[in-house]
Amino acid sequence: MTAKNVLGTELVPCSYDPLTGYFRDGCCNTDESDLGSHLICVRVNSDFLVFSAARGNDLSTPRPEHRFAGLKPGDRWCLCANRWREALEAGFAPPVVLESTHLNALEFVTRAQLEKHRFHSALH
Repeated sequence: MTAKNVLGTELVPCSYDPLTGYFRDGCCNTDESDLGSHLICVRVNSDFLVFSAARGNDLSTPRPEHRFAGLKPGDRWCLCANRWREALEAGFAPPVVLESTHLNALEFVTRAQLEKHRFHSALH
């Protein structure tokens, strides 16, 4: 069965460069082993990266031992749903790519919250 996005259509890849997703398959796919719920495809910006680092999750610093080059503003990334909700509540939610956000994200946030922060791209 093909995964669905929050729009009810087939889940579209989030990013291959940097390679994202819990399974590092470019998509915000998930299963019961994904305890972080890496469900929300975002386009990171500098405000969010600073916010995330301040919360103990530095996404900017390269971690070669984890094959992670570090994120820079404009990169797309499958973000943990609770981290996005935390950023939303603090006023730092990064833009969301709805077509690439897994349907299970709606267990953490509402579609209206996601749509309010929708990233509009010519790529999809």
